[in-house]
This record gives sequence, C-alpha cells and structure tokens, in this order.
Amino acid sequence: MRSTVLCCGLLLLACDPDPGADAGTPLPDAGPVDAARPDAGVDAGPPRVDLCEGVGVPGPFPAPDAWTNTGPGGPTASYVDADLYEHCAYLDGGDLDTADHHNLVVMYDGYLLMPWAPEFGAGGLTFWEFTDPCNPVVVGSGHSPTMRETHSIGFSNIDGRWAVVNELTIALFEQGGIQFWDVSDPSAPEPVADLELPGFQYPDAYARVSLSVFWQAPYVYVGGSDNGVWIVDAADPRAPRYVGVHPFEPVHRVGQVQAIGNVLVATAAEGARTVLLDISDPESPQPIPGGDFLAMDTSGRPREAYFTNVVGGRLLYANKDGGGGLVMYDITNPSAPTLLGSHISDGNGGYVFANGDLAFVGESSFATIYDISDPSTITEVQRLDLVGDLDTAAPVGNVVVLSVDDEAMPDQGSAVVPYATAPDTRAPVVRWVWPADGATGLRTSSRVGISFDEMVDVNSAHEGSVRLYRAGGTPDEGRVATIVSAQESIVNVHPRCPLEPNTEYVLEVMTGGVADFSGNPLTETTTVHFTTGPE
Repeated sequence: MRSTVLCCGLLLLACDPDPGADAGTPLPDAGPVDAARPDAGVDAGPPRVDLCEGVGVPGPFPAPDAWTNTGPGGPTASYVDADLYEHCAYLDGGDLDTADHHNLVVMYDGYLLMPWAPEFGAGGLTFWEFTDPCNPVVVGSGHSPTMRETHSIGFSNIDGRWAVVNELTIALFEQGGIQFWDVSDPSAPEPVADLELPGFQYPDAYARVSLSVFWQAPYVYVGGSDNGVWIVDAADPRAPRYVGVHPFEPVHRVGQVQAIGNVLVATAAEGARTVLLDISDPESPQPIPGGDFLAMDTSGRPREAYFTNVVGGRLLYANKDGGGGLVMYDITNPSAPTLLGSHISDGNGGYVFANGDLAFVGESSFATIYDISDPSTITEVQRLDLVGDLDTAAPVGNVVVLSVDDEAMPDQGSAVVPYATAPDTRAPVVRWVWPADGATGLRTSSRVGISFDEMVDVNSAHEGSVRLYRAGGTPDEGRVATIVSAQESIVNVHPRCPLEPNTEYVLEVMTGGVADFSGNPLTETTTVHFTTGPE
C-alpha cells in the first residue's frame, strides 16, 4: 500500500511497504520542533525558495471557470441495472507492470491517473482516457525503478508546473524517501527528483518508512511511521528541501497525513490513535489540546484502522480490528473530535474514500459501498469482488475502480465497476472550512483549507475559484497572491507572502468554479471572514 501527491505538472508519490478547539478559536502558538529527533546532522539540502520575493500587487481575479483540462474528462457513459456491480474492464500498466500491484486512482487533467508499483519497488504511472470507463484508452506511461507502492495522490500549481510525489527506495532498499514526477505531459510522465529522508529504513515494513504524503503547497507532509511526520519544502519540486521531522511521544506510527488550513491530521497505521496538530507555523507542528485521542466504535471500544480519510470535515477510519467496516468522527472542532457512528463488518479494512452520501471501503477479501447519509446508522449498500488483496475502491463518477496490491490475476490489478446507471451530475459541496467564519487572532503564517464531500478536479482549484482578499474594498483591490493546491477532496490556499497583522480577510469559494471529476461545478458560493492577530 502506498501514498501519492501531485503538484502542478510535477507529481509527488509517497509509498509504504505492505507487510502482510472550535475551528474558529485560534490554535496555540507553535514552538520549535522536538529536539529529540532522528535527523541530527542532516544536510538541509538546497536553499529555501522565497515565494514572496518579487510578488507585486496582483491583478484582477480570474473568472471562477477560467480553467481547462487537456483530456476529455470523467465518465459520461450510462448503464442498465444489469451492468451494475459487474466488472466491465481491467486496467493494466503495460509490459513493465508485471506485479499487478495497484492502489488509488484519480482524475488529473481530464484523464484517469493510475500509479502501479509493488511494495518491493519499480513501478510507474499510466494515464487513460476515461469518458467511457468500460473501454478505457491508454494515453501515456512512465516508469521508475525506484518507485514503490502508492497510496494517495495530490496536486498543486507552483509557477505553472504540475508535480507528483511517491515513495523512493534505493541502495538495496535500505534508504528511501519521496520522489517527484513531472506530469505536465500526460503522454510522457517522468520522475524528476528524489529526496532521501533521515530515519527511513526498509524492509522494516511499517516501522521506518514513508506511508503517505500530503502536499499543502509548497510544503509536503510525509507520514513517516515511527519516525513521525517529515516536513519537506517543495517550492521548487525539482529541488525539494528537507525541513525536519516532528516526532511523537509516545511513539505514534503515522500512516495517513492530511492538512486542512492550519490543522494536520495524523492517524496511525494499524492503530487507533489520532493526533491533530497545529501547523500555523508550517515547519513546526504542535499538538492541539484535546486533539490526541483513540478512535472508538459506538460501544466504546477502541478500533484500529488500516488507513483513514478526511472528507467533508469527517474523519473516516477503515476498521481492521475484529472485522472491517467503518468508524466516523467529526473533527470540525479539532479540540473536541466527536464520534458520529460506526459499522463493523466481517472484513479487514484497507483504504476508504467517500462521494457524497456513499463511502467506499476496501476490506481485503471484498470491497463495500456504504450509505453514510446518517452516520449514526451506517448501512451496507453492496459488496464488490476482485481476485487478490482488495484494499482499494476509488469512486470516479458513476463507476468505482477496484484495486488489489497482492495476488492479482495477471493483468487484472484493477477492475472498473459501474455502481450507478446515470453519469454523475451532482455538484461537490463545501462541508468544512478552516478557519471558521468569524475566527480571530490567526497567525500571519496561516493557510486556509476547504474540505469537500467528494474528490475535486485539481485544475478547477485555482486563484479565481478559491479567492483570498483583504476586507474593506473590492475583491480585486484586496487580492492576495496565493498558491492553491488540491488533494482528493481537500483544497488548500497558501499566501505567497505572510498575511498582514490585525487585518480582516475574506475567503470565497466561488459558484461555478471548483468542480468534481465529472465536471460538475459548485452551485453555491461559500464566504468566510477571519482576522489575523499581532505579527
């Protein structure tokens, strides 16, 4: 199992070896990273890139819909009832995809992007035309001998370049870290930069490897298992700079990491513990009081999860403790996470994704679609099958792509399965914004995060569709120069220069801007006001 992140034209992948306070309340000031960390004496690498240098007064905002994709977009095909829940196509990475170890797929630039790589190394990326998912067409592939199994994918636009990052393994698998790809041309994606991370050690499975990455541009947060959370400055994705590591006491085996504004979510790999961190200083995470807890089911029993996902302000756990199924928490108040509901199955959880009122969970011997419209009463909709270790079920429009990361049938590491007859026409919905409307006293180094109820098109998240400006004048007059990045269902806005102290700002997530994989744009504008504190 593995993780992946993309940034404007460059792709960031992070992989793991598969062993068998009210949001409106200012978070606490961040101090220095714990000195007891495993990177003493590590060379920081290339010098910092100053994103603020040369930034003048921005011009008018682009229109919310001022974005395009190269490819034709997501699924447009319709199906009859007899087609539902049946395999209609298999995805294979080509001649070099001999292991058939697959995980998450996402849409990027109008194409389906599929990473493929086994836990022990050597893999690549393949792009597909996917308007007719039962008849996908290969657009291009790239290969890396050091890429490893991939778990998540994210994107951001830094100076017009798209990038991706994944786990890197070198020197007889003893060293590793993350690897960046240039995916600006989907017909010829290529790896462009490797970054070793201190403390990485393979084949020590979950203990000392990179299990996930999240790119809140320009920073990449890496789930480093027992190492903690590695922090990387990727303002120049072709020359990423190691910043440091945030360790945990007691040790927290970090699997999934996700950033929403100034909140970093770090959940355990095969554990029940979750830690929510304040990243208002992005290079020095600090614990949020009340944000260190054990995920429990409705009976009060702590439940270990294999992996997790934040969708719409809700933290979803793919349970693997005494069965599979799903546990759900509300984390919109990071100082007081609240259990919403649970459903324990007879499976063994892998990864979890959501699209509106449906959750998709890989449970090893099968995958399950759950109705989560009422989290207090989660119900099973349908079970799906694919030969192998079925850990991933990724929804794309009205189909779900099932993927196995071990014991697949030849050339059948991923299967396309329709789950709805009509193409997707439902627009994404903003479910959580950090900071909350009316928040005060924010640090001038703050970022803003938006959590949608489904995965969104990366290119649709840009400075015209997600606008940040100073209050008191017109939006164009107060426009703040930002980097906008997207990963799955989360969009982040990072000001290129520090915000001004004691100043009110407005975030607008515009109608007709951010769209889902099927091209459905937002139908309502969300507006949030917040104020910074002293510098």
